[in-house]
Amino acid sequence: MTLRILVALCWAARFAPAQAPACVPVEGGRILGRDLAEALPVFQVLPSDTLLGNMPPPGSKRTFHAPELASLAQRYFIRLDSPHDVCFEWPMEPLSHDRIIEAMRESLPGLDVRIEIAEASLYPVPRGRLEFPRETLGRPASAAQKDPVLWRGAVIYSGDRRYAVWARVMVKTTCERLIAVETLKPGQPVRPPQVRVEQGECFPSPEQSGQSPPGLPMGLVPARAIPAGAEIRPGFLVPPNDVDRGDAVSVEVRSGAARLAFTAKAESGGRSGDFIAVRNPSSNRVFRARVEGKDKVLVQTGPPGAGL
Repeated sequence: MTLRILVALCWAARFAPAQAPACVPVEGGRILGRDLAEALPVFQVLPSDTLLGNMPPPGSKRTFHAPELASLAQRYFIRLDSPHDVCFEWPMEPLSHDRIIEAMRESLPGLDVRIEIAEASLYPVPRGRLEFPRETLGRPASAAQKDPVLWRGAVIYSGDRRYAVWARVMVKTTCERLIAVETLKPGQPVRPPQVRVEQGECFPSPEQSGQSPPGLPMGLVPARAIPAGAEIRPGFLVPPNDVDRGDAVSVEVRSGAARLAFTAKAESGGRSGDFIAVRNPSSNRVFRARVEGKDKVLVQTGPPGAGL
């Protein structure tokens, strides 16, 4: 019985596939003589900086097959008995959650942030510096951030080469938010009793570099109606118009050295630099004019009064 088992094991070993030797790790874009000598000491007679080939991207292998090695040995008068394939690859290492979070925190200096990774590219990466630039951090639909956002990063290796990585994350930082106490109507300046400051957590804004309370937006007006209880986010409030629809405006018409001034009625509103519609009360014609300041508009035209 024992003899039968021994014979079976011998036959199994004979026909079992040979265990492939591990690839030689090479950091850099080129495979040199010293790298081949590490795998096959017989090639130590090669100059160490002899260029044998280029490295493939990380995650791939470059294999020198036996006939190729035999030809190389013959070229350099090296005796090579029973050559076998030799492969080279970039040294790779796992990417942990802790390392990802550490790199992300480095891109958010001065902020007390809480980062949770929902999903990440945890495949092996080449050895190098991991970075997640702040500008590649996705934006949530709202500052409350209910769903993870994509944050693209890279491992910087072999000089300035980049190996892409990514993660879907929840990012929270302590913040103070402005909340509308009552409905804020568009075009009407915001007054202190109409807003309150609320402590909470929010997604860090692009300009945030530290925690400071938001300034009360006095003198600004809502660009659209903001309901009571809603957060007042950047862009919701804008400077008031210099001219509103229905205002009486001072019109200056310039045509070369000639000047003409009269009073008209604004048919639309805008701030300095905007073009608005203005109605001439004498001719009842509507024309375009550029807002120059509070209740002042300018028309640059042909002969004085033409078309007005």
